[in-house]
Amino acid sequence: MSGSNNDNKTTGLKKNETKNGLTGIMLYRHLKDYLLTEEQLRENNYPQPNPEKPGSILLNPGMTKTRVNDPSRKTCCRCGKIYGVTSTGRHSRTEECHYHFGRVLSHKVLGALGRQYSCCKGVLGSPGCQVAKHHVHNQKENLGGFVKTLVKFPALARNPRVFAVSCEVCYTAKGLEPTRVTVVDPSLQVVYDTFVKPDEEVIDYNTRFSGVAEDDLKNMKTSVRDVQAILLNLFSADTILIGHSFEHSLYALKLIHTSVVDTTVLFPHPLGLPHRRSLKGLVADYLQRVIQDEGKSLLVHDKYQAPESDGSEYIMRVMVKVPCLKYFPVGVLLG
Repeated sequence: MSGSNNDNKTTGLKKNETKNGLTGIMLYRHLKDYLLTEEQLRENNYPQPNPEKPGSILLNPGMTKTRVNDPSRKTCCRCGKIYGVTSTGRHSRTEECHYHFGRVLSHKVLGALGRQYSCCKGVLGSPGCQVAKHHVHNQKENLGGFVKTLVKFPALARNPRVFAVSCEVCYTAKGLEPTRVTVVDPSLQVVYDTFVKPDEEVIDYNTRFSGVAEDDLKNMKTSVRDVQAILLNLFSADTILIGHSFEHSLYALKLIHTSVVDTTVLFPHPLGLPHRRSLKGLVADYLQRVIQDEGKSLLVHDKYQAPESDGSEYIMRVMVKVPCLKYFPVGVLLG
């Protein structure tokens, strides 16, 4: 990797290529090797167009099974309890949700294998350490209203694009709906960032993980359809989008797109699916940064931002530069 005086000693790239190369055709060509295959898209439950019903999608039936098939009952995705809903999806009665927000971790106790929650160190099965006003669900049931990115000629073919996309969500009667969308380019510039008004009344803002609070959405009129119009203009079918468990973002945005690099696939969990490495863990391992403190997000919302960087820069470092670690020297990516 050593070169002349005009070369960057850390990377082997010429000095004027260090930044520009990573934001142009070189980055695009390298990332193409890591695009999800059709099989991976299906395996990870990415939205697929329904050929018999335009504007609707098909999901992997093996990943969309629910504990109950009764439309008047839902399974809470936080505590696991089954609760009743009305014909409009609202709660049939008020009931608090006691849950753990942390993951279940295995550890050895006196030579035996024990399991505890990461949030409070409580043993598996112990009462929840958090209390919410309502149960919530994340079932993917609303399969209509989807749009697909388009093939565009010839301008974008000569200028292929790469973006990182972050979509924060809240819980409503429909399940998960978007509350904020951020699109960042490889030079760490925010090209689109907006709060989004959910179609349904918000049950839980999911602020602990999203950083989005009720005040952020006051007087907000931008709908998911407004967001779709912007994104269809910004993206083409060939645009590479990078995200973490990105199928959830595409579902929330009601967007069909197949040119995807997903960090959960690029850096799989040792136990395989359905286990996935957390974004927090990837950032800690590869970027030596902390993006969550006691479960609270340090991204997106101003009051949760990390002190040395804004949320958008962290999103790009995670969603673009972490995948690049597979083939670019660390000095380029973290410099």
